[in-house]
Amino acid sequence: QVQLVESGGGLVPAGGSLRLSCTASGGRFSSYAMAWFRQAPGKEREVVAAITWTGGNSYYSDSVEGRFTISRDDAKNTVYLQMTDLQPEDTAVYYCAARLSMAAKAASLYPYWGQGTQVTVSS
Repeated sequence: QVQLVESGGGLVPAGGSLRLSCTASGGRFSSYAMAWFRQAPGKEREVVAAITWTGGNSYYSDSVEGRFTISRDDAKNTVYLQMTDLQPEDTAVYYCAARLSMAAKAASLYPYWGQGTQVTVSS
């Protein structure tokens, strides 16, 4: 059983940057593909970025490609989401998620979730 705890959210002006962190415990972190999802009020949860268990491949949604970077540090059991050029439409609760084996885009394929961290971008 993996427990995930996110941190790093907050309020930033448009064009600003934030780095989210998600630290895992209770499992062999290096065996898990990791992903960041977000959910805005009234909208479905959507994948933002995902990274394979090796860290060798990553995926980004079209809306964040070129602005966000996902990375992992297995020595620290932590996955990061570096977010730059934030825009008001990036406002959402951001969740990290974990699954064994391959990374995936569908939230339903991830059995382990953090509690979420709020990111608010002011215009």
